[in-house]
Amino acid sequence: MNNLTRRNLIKAAAATGLAGALGGRLAFAADEPLGITLVVPSPIGDVGWGHALAVGLDPIKAAYGDKVKVTILENIAEGPDADRIMTKTVADGNKFLIAGSFGYQNGALQIARRDPGVTVLHASGFQVAPNFSPFAAKYFQGSYLLGMAAAALSKTGKLGSVSAFAIPELITTINAFTLGAQAVKPDIEVSVVWVNSWFDPAKEQEAAKALIAQKCDVIFSNAQDTPSVIAACEDAGVYSFNLNSSMKKYAPKTYLGCISTDWSPFFKASVDAHLAGAFKGANTFLGVAEKVVQVIDWSPDVPADVMTKIKDVEAKVADGSFSPFTGPITKADGSEGVAAGTAMPDTQIVALDWHVKGVTTPLPK
Repeated sequence: MNNLTRRNLIKAAAATGLAGALGGRLAFAADEPLGITLVVPSPIGDVGWGHALAVGLDPIKAAYGDKVKVTILENIAEGPDADRIMTKTVADGNKFLIAGSFGYQNGALQIARRDPGVTVLHASGFQVAPNFSPFAAKYFQGSYLLGMAAAALSKTGKLGSVSAFAIPELITTINAFTLGAQAVKPDIEVSVVWVNSWFDPAKEQEAAKALIAQKCDVIFSNAQDTPSVIAACEDAGVYSFNLNSSMKKYAPKTYLGCISTDWSPFFKASVDAHLAGAFKGANTFLGVAEKVVQVIDWSPDVPADVMTKIKDVEAKVADGSFSPFTGPITKADGSEGVAAGTAMPDTQIVALDWHVKGVTTPLPK
């Protein structure tokens, strides 16, 4: 596996002449390995979103061996640089691109439209093309369960979330966290600090400390690729949990759990389809039922009776008999969000742009 940084790739492009590098597409023999490139906005590290995506490629390497060549490009900022870098990796002959950030959508979609022979998977987006599939996890299913646990352990009735960007995917996780908590303690409140970054350890730590100062005693690290929030909560004796991969080693005493993601089944099926010439773009939204989302490393501090209720709800989520977004749900502004007895469809969940009652922090304008 090749792990390249943004700086190194831009240097390489400059050395060869970017225009020349993009001018022609290499012709590969049928026995050439399939070039698979994963592009992520932060370091891969040992935890977080990028790490989970990278680990999701391991079964593909195990299954296909030298028939695939995997390259990981990390620290690629969203914007023009990402567009150029993704374009170059495809021009270099890589026919399978995983664009691992919401902000890569437009550039990655243009690549797919220019070259029907390329398969593109795009994280968290909404655009679809014959060779372009957005993919997202139903993190909200896990954050609902952890909300139940958080409420049971909270002494102040105030919970918090340090969140990356105010995009629907993260709004849903906060809302479900709140709804799960309210299922245990109806009057619970949730405060949010948006850091507007996927990777900013200092800002994340400051945000966690600000929430702790507001008496939030369980904090959700919502899409941070660093353990800064988790470590700050451990230092303060405050429970915390996060997305994607376990950070328990950074908070051995106060870790509430992790909403982990296993992308390997989806990645493997997509590579199989590409190699068979049968890939079809679709909006892919996967959760507990598909075993892509799973809550792991539960704190032993969660009361046994509450854990029994959590496991019961988890089973109902898995078999489809319960959705965290089942009405009646009231919006933060007091209006009706979901009618009683109605479950919000996935098409609305992926576009959610409002908070539920109990979230006290207004969404950024």
